[in-house]
This record gives sequence, C-alpha cells and structure tokens, in this order.
Amino acid sequence: MHISPLTAAHAMAYKALMLHAYEHAADSFTSTPQERALESDSWWRGRIDDPSGLTFVWGAFVEAELVGTVSVEYTAKTKTRHKGLIVAMFVHENFRGQGLARKLMRAAIEHGIERQGLRVLQLEVTQGNAPAEKLYQSLGFVPFGVEPMAVWTPEGYRSKVHMWLDLASAENQA
Repeated sequence: MHISPLTAAHAMAYKALMLHAYEHAADSFTSTPQERALESDSWWRGRIDDPSGLTFVWGAFVEAELVGTVSVEYTAKTKTRHKGLIVAMFVHENFRGQGLARKLMRAAIEHGIERQGLRVLQLEVTQGNAPAEKLYQSLGFVPFGVEPMAVWTPEGYRSKVHMWLDLASAENQA
C-alpha cells in the first residue's frame, strides 16, 4: 500500500470511490451520492487536477486500487491564505484498520508544513465519529467549536466538530 498525489488519470477511480463514500458514510459528507453523480467527468477531473493550485488530493492505493483519499483546499484570499481546509477524507470500509487514514492525513499535514505562509489546517468531523475524532486528535488537531445541526440525515440532524492544527507545533512533532 502507498500514498501518492492523484492526477487527472485517477479521476474516474476517484469519482467511483467518492460516490461510494457519499453513500456508505453519508453522515460524514454534506453532498449526497445523487447530487454528486450529476457532476460531469470534467468536474471530477477538476477536483484532483486543479489548475489554480489551490486544491491538492492524495490517494491511498492497495496494489493499483484507489481505496482512500484526502484533499486540502487553500484560498487565494490575502486575509485567509494562512489556512487550509482538509476535506473529503475517506478510506473504503474494506481497507480500514491498516493505517491508511493516518498516512493520508500525514501527507496532507506535511504538504501544509511545506506550503509557504500556511500556519493552520482545519477540518470538520461529524460529532460522534469517535474513530475519526481520535485519529485527528492523535495528529495534534484540537476542537474549537461545534456547529449544531450542521447536516441533515435520514436519522436526523448531526453536528460537526470543528478542529484545527497549528502547523508550527506539528512541524516540531514531525
């Protein structure tokens, strides 16, 4: 198994994995599989081959199969370009428990450390997703607030825990 940046050549595998994620980890995402299935193939390519350089996506591969992913979105805005947002973190349920999520997150954190001017990484995790919260905290992320009723699911509203990582402290731990 290995972690590497995704390219446009991975777009259809990425699309398939994310549509699976939207369906099988529905509480973790704000989009539905039905909404995302309507997106064009070029939209999916643009998610992982962003010409602006503001989005980076990594994949976890077992042999040649894409089984996990994480993205970091940056901003061009002067007042917020010191922050990055981790999104679309997912490992297929058949491949969990092998350390892939940690390796994906480490790739995102290391990229943030190397990005000039970046000071903070943020993410949101669905409240009650104990394995994800534990992983993020073990990597140095600290909760800073809870957004009540952040997403509606068939089981009701779910809150999101907002977390952040000071990259200066993460760099010292790396």
